[in-house]
Amino acid sequence: MIQLTNRQARQFLLLKHGLLGEYQFNGKQGVLDFVRQVGCIQYDPIDVCGKNAELALQSRIKGFTKSMLDELLYKDRSLVDYPDKNLAIIPLEDWPYFERYRQAARQHAVRYPEMEALTEQVRAHIQDHGAVSSDDLKLEGNFAWQSAIHWSGGNNTSRSVLEQMYSTGELIIHHKKGTRKYYDIAEKYIQPNLLNAPEPLPDELEHHKWRVLRRIGAVGLLWNRASDAWLNIWGLKTEQRNEVFRQLLHEARIIAVTVEQMKDMLYCRAEDLPLIEAVLQNPAPEFRCELIAPLDNMMWDRKLINKLFGFDYTWEIYTPAIKRKFGYYVLPLLFGESFIGRAEVIAERKVGTLAVKNIWYENGVKQTKQLRSALDDCFHKFALFNGCETISTKSIY
Repeated sequence: MIQLTNRQARQFLLLKHGLLGEYQFNGKQGVLDFVRQVGCIQYDPIDVCGKNAELALQSRIKGFTKSMLDELLYKDRSLVDYPDKNLAIIPLEDWPYFERYRQAARQHAVRYPEMEALTEQVRAHIQDHGAVSSDDLKLEGNFAWQSAIHWSGGNNTSRSVLEQMYSTGELIIHHKKGTRKYYDIAEKYIQPNLLNAPEPLPDELEHHKWRVLRRIGAVGLLWNRASDAWLNIWGLKTEQRNEVFRQLLHEARIIAVTVEQMKDMLYCRAEDLPLIEAVLQNPAPEFRCELIAPLDNMMWDRKLINKLFGFDYTWEIYTPAIKRKFGYYVLPLLFGESFIGRAEVIAERKVGTLAVKNIWYENGVKQTKQLRSALDDCFHKFALFNGCETISTKSIY
């Protein structure tokens, strides 16, 4: 068992994520390295100042551009869109571990006898025309369904069938234009040894262990309690989760961590022990300022973030406007080892301006010259990331 102070636990998390001190991840290879480290990054199509996956990467990857992620997904095919923690981006080499979900989708399709004729129409269309979106595909028949994996196709027959074929692994996302997804035949892009690989962990308990260990690595520190960090791990109820933690501890694949003034035990992956030991030496890394994605891996368990950082964050995008405390799309603002507030930032791309609409500072935050300089650097980098040439901060300074 490891004992940490609150500050050491925060430092560990931030260093694990490459958010404290010098950048640990660089360029396109850094994007791939980070996604492999965390297992998946969550995808969300809303783009106010960058999509969620892009926002998560820009805070960690030195020199990150949106084209880097696009190339890794749709040119190099080192990453792939596939449900993990909800909609996500995963390393292609992890494809076989989700075979049980594709198999469930295949079994689900059997309940819809009209599906086979519709899928045959899709295959023929792609054969003749290449990658297709639901807007370009007019299928004969009226069909609506509920996906076995994640999506609800609604009453759009084309979208429903494409999403079903995507769920089974027959199709992958070839590319995206904005929020529109274009699908193509998976075997064109995924090598047979991965595409047709059997389930590596057919035993459900072993599969749960793999996924829980992966989620602990995705966040850095987690507790054995109900958490959004476990979302979309089928069958992982309290009893199963307790057994998973018991076995992972017994196998020395995770390490128990106590943090001062926290009653709940936290856990990290065994391979992160060197980073824990480095933190115990009380390092003094340089501070930098970063805007954090609303669905960032580190924010997956917001109750844990509140306990460790004293920062209470709610993504208010689905909160009725009249009930919002802050705004529609507000990002946590990190400075050094603390969340100092949150910011509403909008990329006004038509005029090439990054508009910093508001910053709400946490109580006790002193607006020093050092902080102001760090904020200026942060917004300058964020403007470049969004392709904006000017920055408007007149409403906050």
